[in-house]
Amino acid sequence: QVQLVESGGGLVQAGGSLRLSCAASLLTFSTYAMGWFRQVAGKEHELVAAITWNSNTYYTDSVKGRFTISRDNAKNTVYLQMNSLKPEDTAVYHCAADHHYSDYMRGDIRSLDYWGQGTQVTVSS
Repeated sequence: QVQLVESGGGLVQAGGSLRLSCAASLLTFSTYAMGWFRQVAGKEHELVAAITWNSNTYYTDSVKGRFTISRDNAKNTVYLQMNSLKPEDTAVYHCAADHHYSDYMRGDIRSLDYWGQGTQVTVSS
């Protein structure tokens, strides 16, 4: 059974940093496009960042210049480095895996191959 397990969330003051990790039990991790979504209670999931198998990246406008997505194929892990955090970044962050990078652009996490349970990020003002 495939599992995506996120970690690294927590409570941080505005302006601070967090690094999220997602460990994936995928036998062919290096062939998957990986991504991070976030969800605020009562709202739809929002695509935050995505990375192709060969490390091309996408960021939603609100996080450009502050967040960095990266991957370590040897460790089957994808990361989201979040700097200059703002209260509006508060959400549950989920990682996702899909063979097709283009699928992320639909913005619907439920249409992807796999996604994790999420980790809470809370940014205080």
